[in-house]
Amino acid sequence: MIAVQRAWQQARRRKAWITLALLLPLALAAAAVAVRLAGLNLGTAIALPCLLLVVGIATWKARQLDRRWLVRQLDNHPVVQDSSDLLFASSDTLNPLQLRQRARLHEALGRTMPDLRPRWPWRHLLLSWLGGLLVIALALGWPRGGATTTTLRDPAAVDAVGAVATRLQSSRLQIQAPAYTGQAERTQTALDAKVPQDSALSWSLRFNGTPTTAALQLHDGSRIALKRDGEQWTAQWKATRPTLYRIVTEPALVQPRLYRLDVAPDRPPSVRVITPDRTLVLASPNHRQWALQFEASDDFGVAATAELQVTLAQGSGENITFREQRIALSGVGPATLRRFARTLDLAALGAQPGNDVIAQLHVRDNHTPKAQTAQSTSLILRLPSEEQVLGEAMEGMVKKTLPAYFRSQRQIIIDAEALIKARPTLSAEEFVKRSDAIGVDQRILRLRYGQFLGEEAEGAAKPPPTSDSLPTSDTPTDDHDDHDHAHGDEHEHAAGGHDDHDHGPPKAEGQPVFGSATDVLSEYGHTHDHAEAATLLDPQTRATLKAALDQMWSSEGELRQGRPQQALPFAYKALEFIKQVQQAERIYLARVGPELPPIDEGRRMSGKRDDLGSRTLSIAPLEAPDPAIVAVWQQLGETGNAPDLDALSTWLGRNQSRLADPLSLAAAIEELRLTPDCSACRATLRAQLWRALLRPSPQVQRREAPDPMAQRYLDALEATR
Repeated sequence: MIAVQRAWQQARRRKAWITLALLLPLALAAAAVAVRLAGLNLGTAIALPCLLLVVGIATWKARQLDRRWLVRQLDNHPVVQDSSDLLFASSDTLNPLQLRQRARLHEALGRTMPDLRPRWPWRHLLLSWLGGLLVIALALGWPRGGATTTTLRDPAAVDAVGAVATRLQSSRLQIQAPAYTGQAERTQTALDAKVPQDSALSWSLRFNGTPTTAALQLHDGSRIALKRDGEQWTAQWKATRPTLYRIVTEPALVQPRLYRLDVAPDRPPSVRVITPDRTLVLASPNHRQWALQFEASDDFGVAATAELQVTLAQGSGENITFREQRIALSGVGPATLRRFARTLDLAALGAQPGNDVIAQLHVRDNHTPKAQTAQSTSLILRLPSEEQVLGEAMEGMVKKTLPAYFRSQRQIIIDAEALIKARPTLSAEEFVKRSDAIGVDQRILRLRYGQFLGEEAEGAAKPPPTSDSLPTSDTPTDDHDDHDHAHGDEHEHAAGGHDDHDHGPPKAEGQPVFGSATDVLSEYGHTHDHAEAATLLDPQTRATLKAALDQMWSSEGELRQGRPQQALPFAYKALEFIKQVQQAERIYLARVGPELPPIDEGRRMSGKRDDLGSRTLSIAPLEAPDPAIVAVWQQLGETGNAPDLDALSTWLGRNQSRLADPLSLAAAIEELRLTPDCSACRATLRAQLWRALLRPSPQVQRREAPDPMAQRYLDALEATR
């Protein structure tokens, strides 16, 4: 059986080699024709798929010699006696006679194994190679004679004196990117390229003619001279800007082309903050360290070291001082994506309670000669002041000492949660009674906070809040000791079922009536019923406090109905808004020093106003589209009109900075310049120019004249005035 497998594999290999030998000349001939017609670049691009196709066909032909083919070939041998299928059958399915016949076949094939390899088709191989070589010779111009042979083959390739016209035979573009990019030097045959900015480019061109001069003509009018070095023409240029260029020679090229060179500028690095997850961090009283982590990325690499700028802001109000410190950090990870981490020791920085610690990372890339820099967003760590810490510590003590007269929003939440836990041990009537009592406390607190928004208190008349009672960041606003609010009165009012706005018996004549805006104004000196006039809070803080009052109102409603579980979400939101009001004291802004011109001491106190410019800002008018360019656009739409391409090129040089893709417009101009009769080129240029034109500003539309019925209606309106 091993001998059969070996002969089978030899037959398959022979079939593959025969197929390769037959098809290889055809593939080479196709590549030669492509090189002759479209140049070396396209010929190389066609040759590779052709070779892959030949290999695929050879493999497919070899696999066609399967087991059925093998059985047929073995049956043709006399010693097999049409029994070769027994060699591949399972022993379990054969009877004793078939097993004996298979053993005899093994013995016979072991002595004389037939040659299964197909024969070489020498005649077909000879015809294939002769035909392929002939096509290759004709495609590559072999044999080349004198001017007579060239004239018969291509009359346009010979000029008036019989010299061969200039054609680009081969090209090579060497690109050496700046060292900081880390890109290796590369060489390509295509003259279109996209390179990093400041790359060194080197062209090496070969022509099949003998031009006297050659140069690279850029689309802005400048030229790069080509120097002759034997058969090669070379030039060097530093890619500082994107451009279009074409090869110009004397005599001119037969088939000139326009090439595009895109230059990718080096982008500055970018910084992302990983830790912390917010720009403002409110520290706890026992906060000792602050962990920071950043991620910096760049297209060509970030510098291995960065600088962390730490600013300590001390004081409050207008007496704020700043102290800066810079810390060098080393990054980890690949050059294009580095991570920088640092844990700040607040004690080492000198941070005290009530201070702000501001951190900002500054990174730079590897750009030369001058590195590009970037910085992260400012991260702020706000340390609580001693007054805030003491206020929170005293809050629990005051609650235990005066529970009937002092309730904060946090205490209301604690009481509601305690009542929910004690619900199984209380009767339904007692549970509702306690919930209603907490609701009364919520109402008292809502009224106290409402005074800061200019709202009138409900119940007995009380003096308006003074400036000392306004909420600040140093004094928690959810802890007031306004003992003039009688908590017992509130319970009595709730039990008696009186209206919430019952202000008691009428006042005697001459006494101020509670709720009268004029009396309050005359007695206290301000309009207490106007929110904007009755508070010193800024609009944002006032809006936050108003949202807290709305949540307190919803919490109070649920508590008064005996549903403390439903009241907790509103109470928590009210507490969150109150804390926001407490913390709204200071916002850190990076200081920018003024850059004022030096003062001329000789002109001080002289009264001279010479050379002083006007302080009135003039309104810059919107630039209207260039009429000449509009005329070119109109000429492109009219068949037979020759557009002024020189004027269009001049306009493009002045306005390419504001265009999204100036090279596409320049390419369309050059294409039309080379082929003036190309209608498709005219349409392409017109479309590119339409996108480049400035859109006129919208004008006021004149109202259409009314119809007779509408005019009568307008006249009637005019008569009633």
